Amino acid sequence: MSLHADATAVLRHWEAPDPPQDTLRRHYLAHLTSHADATYRWCRPDHLTASILIVSADHEQVLLTLHRRIGRWLQTGGHCEERDQHVAAAALREGREESGIADLSLVGDEPVLLSHHEVPCGPVSPAHHLDVQYVATAAHGAEPVISEESTDLRWFGVDALPEGTDDSVRALVRHARRRLASVVEELR
Repeated sequence: MSLHADATAVLRHWEAPDPPQDTLRRHYLAHLTSHADATYRWCRPDHLTASILIVSADHEQVLLTLHRRIGRWLQTGGHCEERDQHVAAAALREGREESGIADLSLVGDEPVLLSHHEVPCGPVSPAHHLDVQYVATAAHGAEPVISEESTDLRWFGVDALPEGTDDSVRALVRHARRRLASVVEELR
């Protein structure tokens, strides 16, 4: 299966948590329908990206990266690559590359949220990332390593995010906590 086909299938079957997220889901599907290259950075002005919020093994902290170009604390993630066959796998790859943590476990195989945001991405402006967001847990004792894409990389308490954290990141943390709580509940 191609990445494009996987993204289409994932978004067709994903149950959005609320009406605005369902509107985004339909927008992403329309973009995929009209652009054969929608999953790659050369699709202009908009393209799908994959990100992952990394949560500590005890679910008490999230790992955020101070993005070098954007200058804000964000979850790990970025552009899909030609070798990626699944959106979730692209998110995990990005998380591993940007955090230096190899042992990440995806929490569920569906996205947690979608985020449509403007980015300085190439020669066309405005350009947007149509981000498909997942959550993963790190193994106990995981030690992050700053990548070249980051100025800083740190664990923050889920209730103690750094000042100025974007509302979209705060929403992602809230939804990730709900996903984690439902998984824990299912295991009981």
